[in-house]
Amino acid sequence: MENRYCKEDSGLVFPVVELNVCESRGFCKQVCPYHVFEILEIKEEQFAELSFVGKLKTLLYGREKAIVINPYSCHSCGLCVMACPENAINLTDFTLKPKPLD
Repeated sequence: MENRYCKEDSGLVFPVVELNVCESRGFCKQVCPYHVFEILEIKEEQFAELSFVGKLKTLLYGREKAIVINPYSCHSCGLCVMACPENAINLTDFTLKPKPLD
């Protein structure tokens, strides 16, 4: 799928979601033309790493967060960054490889 905003090849950057900030509204998933995001319940290990406030927010939103499920498909358009009302998403250079999903 081609998108007029996504002019870069995939594999140059990947989105990182700050789980302490994400409120799982799903705008990132809605605007991403390459299906990089999914709204999923976070794992117990991820929940344990959150700050106190992050844990409270997570419980309030049903333990769901925006999760990067397909980082290699990101075309660095930044639509997800612009769509996130919490400013919880940053694009990171791929030389800092994402952790694989278990």
